[in-house]
Amino acid sequence: MWNPRRFKHCPSCGAAVEYLVPADDNRERATCTACASIHYENPINVVGTLPVFGEQVLLCRRAIEPRHGFWTLPAGFLELGETAAEGAQRETDEEAGAQIELQPLYCLMNVVKVGQIHLYYRARLLSDQFNPGPETLEAKLFHEHEIPWDELAFRTVRETLKHFFEDRRLGRPFELHCGDIG
Repeated sequence: MWNPRRFKHCPSCGAAVEYLVPADDNRERATCTACASIHYENPINVVGTLPVFGEQVLLCRRAIEPRHGFWTLPAGFLELGETAAEGAQRETDEEAGAQIELQPLYCLMNVVKVGQIHLYYRARLLSDQFNPGPETLEAKLFHEHEIPWDELAFRTVRETLKHFFEDRRLGRPFELHCGDIG
C-alpha cells in the first residue's frame, strides 16, 4: 500500500505530527502532537480528455517533467472549486489550446502506487487548430497506426487509447472502462 507520509507539521497549529491509528479508525493518520487534529491524505485526481477529430486522436508532447518529450492525452490535476468535467475541459484548453465538446466519462483508472485516480472523458474536437500552452511542446492529431506507442508518457494514456481503438474497431458503444494500474 502506498504511504507518502506527507505531513511533518500540523497545518492547523504548526506542531509536529505523529502517524498513529486514531480510535475507531483502521489506518495511521497524521495526528498533531499539540492540538490533536487529524489530517487525512487522499488520492489526487488527474482529469483529462480523449479528444477525437474524425478518425484521429489528439496527443500532446510534454514540455515538463515527468516524462518530458513523451506524448500524452491532455490532462492534469483537478483543482479545488471545479468539477471533474470542468477540470478536464480546462486542462484540454491549457495543454492543447483545443476547442472541444465534452462527452461522457470514458476511463477511470486507479493508480494506487502513486496515490492517483485518472479520469478521462471522450471529447469531440470542434477544430483541427491548436494553440498549445507552456506545458506542451506540440499538439498533434494521430490515426491509430501513427500513435507513437513507445513514446507514450503514462500507462493510463496507453490503456485509454487501447480501449478507444478496440471499442471503435469492434463497433462497441463507448461505455465507461474502469481499471487498476499497478
